Amino acid sequence: MTTTHGHVPARRPRRTDARLNRERLIATAQEVFAEAGPEASLNEVARRAGVGPGTLYRHFPNRSALLTAVLRGRIETLCELAETLSSSESADDALTQWLRAFLVHARVNQGLGGALMVEEPVALGLDCHRLLLDAAADLLAQAQRRGTARADLTADDLVQLVVGIALSTARSHDAEQPDRLLTLVLDATYRTPLQNE
Repeated sequence: MTTTHGHVPARRPRRTDARLNRERLIATAQEVFAEAGPEASLNEVARRAGVGPGTLYRHFPNRSALLTAVLRGRIETLCELAETLSSSESADDALTQWLRAFLVHARVNQGLGGALMVEEPVALGLDCHRLLLDAAADLLAQAQRRGTARADLTADDLVQLVVGIALSTARSHDAEQPDRLLTLVLDATYRTPLQNE
């Protein structure tokens, strides 16, 4: 006599489709914004994601909401990378690899992401600047405990330097310049300062 099974799963496929559409829109927006900057066409994002503009606006009512979702995803990816790298055998390699990933992140959208992270926490439901500082601080502390990184260096110094590289090279025609500048920062990071006795 139990006949309640017929109505239970009716909404699940719709929810799954909506979630997949949202994820696809964020991934596509990340690519489109990386190519054309944060002012890229939202219709182009929808077209490449294989959905209509109405679907995009249902998930993200405006450009700011979509940019926020993209930035939040990037921050979470950087934090996950830091956590993974923290178990590396070489603390120096872990910090170097993370700083290189952070530089790529900060340069996307012509440095906009990096500038927003440092100058003002965006309304992402989390403090991006604090999360990035904590990730950098953990990796830097490991290298400092092993005696390979300068003891007088702070995570804030490193984050500011990397963002500075991203912003100052945003319009550079020299594709190698950001990496050269980061290499200089890394050389200074691992050089033991002279001790005055």
